[in-house]
Amino acid sequence: MVQDPERDRLSGRLGRFAKVGVGLSGAAATYGVNSLFGGGDADLRNAKALRAALGNLKGPLMKAAQMFATVPDLLPPEFAAELAELQTNAPAMGWPFVRRRMAAELGPDWASRFSQFEPQAAAAASFGQVHRAVGLDGRHLAVKLQYPDMLSAVESDLGQLRTLFGLFRRIESSIDPSQMADEIADRLREELDYGREAKQMALYGTFFADRSDIAAPQAVPDLSTGRLLTMGWLEGQGLLSFKTAPLETRNRIAKQLFEAWWSPMTTLGVIHGDPHLGNYSFTPDAGCLNLLDFGCVRIFPPRFVAGVVLLYRSLLTNDRAGQAQAYHSWGFTRLSDDLIDVLNVWARFIYGPLLDDRVRSVADGVAPGDYGRAEAMAVRQALKDKGPVTIPREFVFMDRAAIGLGAAFLHLGAELNWRALFEASLANFDETVLAQRQAAALEAVGLIA
Repeated sequence: MVQDPERDRLSGRLGRFAKVGVGLSGAAATYGVNSLFGGGDADLRNAKALRAALGNLKGPLMKAAQMFATVPDLLPPEFAAELAELQTNAPAMGWPFVRRRMAAELGPDWASRFSQFEPQAAAAASFGQVHRAVGLDGRHLAVKLQYPDMLSAVESDLGQLRTLFGLFRRIESSIDPSQMADEIADRLREELDYGREAKQMALYGTFFADRSDIAAPQAVPDLSTGRLLTMGWLEGQGLLSFKTAPLETRNRIAKQLFEAWWSPMTTLGVIHGDPHLGNYSFTPDAGCLNLLDFGCVRIFPPRFVAGVVLLYRSLLTNDRAGQAQAYHSWGFTRLSDDLIDVLNVWARFIYGPLLDDRVRSVADGVAPGDYGRAEAMAVRQALKDKGPVTIPREFVFMDRAAIGLGAAFLHLGAELNWRALFEASLANFDETVLAQRQAAALEAVGLIA
């Protein structure tokens, strides 16, 4: 394997810093003018200025902005709506770029290591693009190739992240997002490490090895590097193509999606932190849900998972002390009775389908794009009087994933007994046992020594 000389170059970081800084400075100036002159649509103008500042960027900061938009209680609705419009699917890089990058990762004879390699990307996103290929053994492959200078872009953009949060704090002082910056920074750095993603893929593959209805691809180590991940291609259709399928089919997909997300959480303390529909496919003939992307996987301390379970049970029984203990285990501080009441507004929404012992949708009469918006507004208004509240870092991806998962169920129009599914995932739940399982599972795939 040939090592590419690409590094976290100072020139790249400075160039990126300047480009991002100009955009954010313009957004900040717009905010100042709008604040000075006011007007009923000031928030909307501010939001459009911020979107304009970020919209031409490919990579980390745009991805971080999209993350903010999926935590509904962080942003005013105008900002959430504008940032949600940022496109994850960037135009793919052309064949000359692909040839250079593949040679940098596998050497000048890289093409001889495949019997077929499609020059057109099958998919493209913020950090890289995926090509279909066939190995010398005839195996169908997905080749995920990272864009150049992503490390420079991440480090530069993370430096600007504080500026972005500063703008948010000036707009909405009831929520302190400082720990969110640290959390998002760590996850973005992890997402650039394709060696780590291969291990996370192996973690899920091992977990679901005994199930024929949930599948994860297997990495091909000889055709992978830290910035190139080659894996088996899992044939299937995108989940949105099943929106008009019979309810039985949609319910089956939703049940498998629920189990693919919650079972690793309650057994190993691991979640897929980016559960949007593009990260899954379904094979109708085999009835199999395919898990496709493992760059954003969050490993939680067992005490956090125990807090998730405790809050569920405390909401069921109206146990006030248990609710306070659960929020404390998540990292919330200054837990007055009033603040617990506010947090419970959001918790009862997120946990709502799990608290209701009947077949139902996750949110009756709510469009996927509006999932959580009304409740988020109620929380924000309440925090204006009871805040500020610091959002704990471990809450970020739990909240983001719960919203994404709920929206996916709404897209499918699924109707299930969510409480029964959740209770099944909690069979014999024990924090100590989870800690032991987690340590063993992570060690087995090399995520811890």
